[in-house]
Amino acid sequence: MKTIADATTLPDPAGAYDGLVFLSTWSTGTPERQRATVDAIAEAWASRPWPHEGLLSYTVYAGADGSTVAHRSQWRDEEAYQDFFARGRDERNAEIDEAVPGIERLGLHKTRLRDGVARAAGDDRAAGAIVITEGDRDKVPEAAPGLISVHVHETTDGARVIDYAEWESGEGLPEEGRYRLAYGFRPER
Repeated sequence: MKTIADATTLPDPAGAYDGLVFLSTWSTGTPERQRATVDAIAEAWASRPWPHEGLLSYTVYAGADGSTVAHRSQWRDEEAYQDFFARGRDERNAEIDEAVPGIERLGLHKTRLRDGVARAAGDDRAAGAIVITEGDRDKVPEAAPGLISVHVHETTDGARVIDYAEWESGEGLPEEGRYRLAYGFRPER
């Protein structure tokens, strides 16, 4: 199956599936290394066939801080991820690490979508910024000016809640945890 790369379309964070969402962050150190990392990811993914039928989508975001790169992948189930991890992940990561040595991997969170504030029917605003932050376990985020949607994920071990919010722009939002779409990857269907 061919891999489709897209630098303009965000994934549907509330997509109709009952699988896992994996969220991770890498630190690259500088804006130049961040750009080189994003480009290396694009090359490693777009130059190969889609790696696994259980991977539904993979999206990469560049941090507003000029250093971080966030990753969001949607998986059918844990078994699909473990199979990919055993057979296809290392080759891609090795290519990325060769292009940009010294990337620091800050962690991977395996989550399930819990709840949130969905995009209103007919709302066709484009998200100019994505904000990924630790959430409050006991509070569902409320609508706010410029907020398009927010999706609350809980880690599979129940230890953390992570909010994934789509905003019209990054204006007035803190730099920490704020991202813009770099690339989205999906299988050709």
